Amino acid sequence: MSKGKELLKKTPLRPLYWKLRKIPPVKALRKFAGNKRRDKLLFQTLPKAYNAHRNDPIDERKVIFVELRYNKLMNSMEELYRKLKEEYDYDIHLHLINNGSISRKEYRKRCQKLVADMATAKYVFLSDASEAVSCVDLRPETVVTQLWHACGAFKKFGLSTADLLFGFDRKQQERHPMYRNLTYVTVSSPEIIWAYAEAMNLKGQEEKIKPVGTSRTDVFFQSETIETAFEHLYKKFPAARGKKVILYAPTFRGRVARAKTPDCFDPEAFYQALGEDYVVIMKHHPLVRELPPIPEKLQGTFAYDATKTMSIEDLLCVSDVCISDYSSVIFEYSLFERPMLFYAYDLEEYFDWRGFYYPYDELTPGPVCQTNEEMIDYILHLEERFDNQEVIDFKNKFMSACDGHATERIIDLVFGKDAKSF
Repeated sequence: MSKGKELLKKTPLRPLYWKLRKIPPVKALRKFAGNKRRDKLLFQTLPKAYNAHRNDPIDERKVIFVELRYNKLMNSMEELYRKLKEEYDYDIHLHLINNGSISRKEYRKRCQKLVADMATAKYVFLSDASEAVSCVDLRPETVVTQLWHACGAFKKFGLSTADLLFGFDRKQQERHPMYRNLTYVTVSSPEIIWAYAEAMNLKGQEEKIKPVGTSRTDVFFQSETIETAFEHLYKKFPAARGKKVILYAPTFRGRVARAKTPDCFDPEAFYQALGEDYVVIMKHHPLVRELPPIPEKLQGTFAYDATKTMSIEDLLCVSDVCISDYSSVIFEYSLFERPMLFYAYDLEEYFDWRGFYYPYDELTPGPVCQTNEEMIDYILHLEERFDNQEVIDFKNKFMSACDGHATERIIDLVFGKDAKSF
């Protein structure tokens, strides 16, 4: 017997391997070693770093913002961070974990620093699942608010995906919870409380989920935001001046660590049919690293990839039509009450992979298309086909708490009467 199989025989993975014959011995061993490292980090290393300071006095002015995936604060927390910085007297600490783009050693180091800092913090804000925040026995004085990074409830996440291909299975999620220690979860509407309770294992604790709105949407109600967005657009893409803008903003495919973008959108076909009146701007998901090329003759004249150069907020402000698929940007875009199309050529495959909280055809406030030709035909006949009321009803259902004052309500919720303003 080989050394790999001998070692495998001693691990819990062996029955699964011999039953399904899908996991090669070397890969199985790596998975087992990864699970061991994760156990040590979450059961020993991080709790030890937290407990080293848990008896120190709580700093009533310390506010921590945790950005899990990226090397800068992303839009889901940006507006709240800005308001606290400019109008309140708090000691704000920013932890950029940047998971997925750093080594295991650096990830462990950053998480240790986070939990040690968190042990004496009064307030913690995060906008994504966090095993580091969830693995410690949190002090009762600390208030942890999950702002989440998206509005509405579209594709499934968290425990809702436990029996699907996407994400960790139920056993893994129960062993290493991602949504533990939450004081509040802020959402965009009362309608979706049930979905977040399911995803974050808060069934029976629905009172923690507060439909006070999503902070990031406040900017869409500010006239200066709209003006600045158009300035950015014309500076980056001068050909858009005097034209209508079609925004193509798909979500990613596959797992987070190896996110890919769909490659079936055909800018050449759009140019042939709509080039006189429209331009196309593409905004791929920030997790995607390899972007599809734009035909050279269309670059800068009809089509422009703004993935790395313009924010999604700017693009939602300036777009006349939005084409998406399963992305939550449709919730924010509904605030503008403009036309949406859904390019869902791989709907059945995506449903099997991840699933949705609502039936797809009932959820989408616009036509569901399988081909580029269908989308082009709809846009050519937009005036007679676009149902404005359908978008308004969608907005009222899923975005009712987003009215330009969500950040104020979140501050009132979390800080209450003790808010320390200048």
